Amino acid sequence: MSEVKTVEKFSEWKKMPIGGVWKFGSSARECVVTNPYNNEVLVTFNYASKEDINEAYETAQRAQKSWGQTSAYERIRVLEKAAQLIEEKREEIVEILVKESGSTKLKANVEVDCTIADVKEAAKYPLQMEGSIRESLIPGKENRVYRDPIGVVGAITPWNWPFYLTMRVVAPAIATGNGVVLKPDFQTPISGGLMIAKIFEEAGLPQGVLNVTVADLEDIGDYFVEHPIPEVISFTGSTKAGQHVGSLAVKHLKKPALELGGNNAFIVLDDADVDQAVSAAAFGKYMHSGQICIAINRIIIDRKLYEPFVEKFKEATQSVKVGDPFEDDTVIGPMINRKQVDRAIELVEQTLKEGATLIQEGKVEGNFISPYILGDVTNDMAAAKNEVFAPIAVIIPVENEEEAIEVANGTPFGLSGAVFSSSLERGVQVARKIKTGMIHVNDQTINVEPNVPFGGEKYSGLGRYCGEWAIDEFTTVKWVSVQKQPRQYPFS
Repeated sequence: MSEVKTVEKFSEWKKMPIGGVWKFGSSARECVVTNPYNNEVLVTFNYASKEDINEAYETAQRAQKSWGQTSAYERIRVLEKAAQLIEEKREEIVEILVKESGSTKLKANVEVDCTIADVKEAAKYPLQMEGSIRESLIPGKENRVYRDPIGVVGAITPWNWPFYLTMRVVAPAIATGNGVVLKPDFQTPISGGLMIAKIFEEAGLPQGVLNVTVADLEDIGDYFVEHPIPEVISFTGSTKAGQHVGSLAVKHLKKPALELGGNNAFIVLDDADVDQAVSAAAFGKYMHSGQICIAINRIIIDRKLYEPFVEKFKEATQSVKVGDPFEDDTVIGPMINRKQVDRAIELVEQTLKEGATLIQEGKVEGNFISPYILGDVTNDMAAAKNEVFAPIAVIIPVENEEEAIEVANGTPFGLSGAVFSSSLERGVQVARKIKTGMIHVNDQTINVEPNVPFGGEKYSGLGRYCGEWAIDEFTTVKWVSVQKQPRQYPFS
């Protein structure tokens, strides 16, 4: 391994839990984890190889056999302890999130809160894996339906909310008695994987149940998905990558659980409270620099309110602080890397060429983008067709409610959304007409709660996370019939 100076407190994160022990990856390629705020190298280590991934899957399969038979109350104890440890380690986790992912302290603390809530919810699942007894058409037969762990889950998780979005998969998979092999994003391997494994280890999870493989696609290709052992492949990330992962999973008869990209509409009807809508829009657009799958992508506003909304939204935008993510009042920190910056600015430039109005011009400094506001956008312009994933507001004027619904649905995506109206029932009626997995009346689009279904429609994914819906994703049902008295057959 080449000599690269590592931040001292991050030097412990050079090994991965594979095969029941923490070991160095065996790939010749190196993972270099940097701070997107100042490009400081945090840690450097060798990636996992195909051989490491195979060992991880085989270990998870062996460990799952006993973990799946472990008492529900022991699984609950491990999950509850994990939630307690997350709270105790909050300061450490926040620091890692800020340095590794460019999260602001506000966003990092929200992420920790969401994670604790999901782990506590997952701690309920072992007692919710209910079976049933069904009547039979056949005399003397009893039909039993059992709900069992599915086996081994392969999980591929992203960089933008690494701690939460990884735990949202790992916690319910473990709670329902499965083994897990995790492949976190190479840009956030600590908060998105290694820290989570350490927490579960300290919580008493048996060795080998959870394995982490930080791997480079140049080394492993599709091996992580195509490996014969995992029966569920959970993927959170872009739609393009998710389509590839999902097609591979189905080809090999694995169950895909996909949470993909969004093009989330924030609808402001003609009777909305403009001040309330502006406040919500600023939060839903600029939280974590817009790098959230459920962030607002299109603000769709009735033309009657267009001018007052734009004026007040621009004022609210100008008060949003851009800068050091460690400062308490910073709202917009760095983008994860320069590639994301360049992609976002290309969308801005293309949208302006297509006829949009530049209401506020942002600026680029290193990995930072200060907010842009684009007005008079139409649904066929670049920034409206694509998920921007940056602090770039896209405002689309419409003539009436019907057009607002048409524009909101005029996308292949359907993850989250929002509707503002002074009439709650009108808001609900409009919300019901939007083809999306989640939508919020008189609130912004960034909402997660542990006991309600999270997931998308159309190109935004398959399946649902959280609540009892997560149990469905990570378990299987088996019919066992019991013939209690001799059965009479028509022959033999």
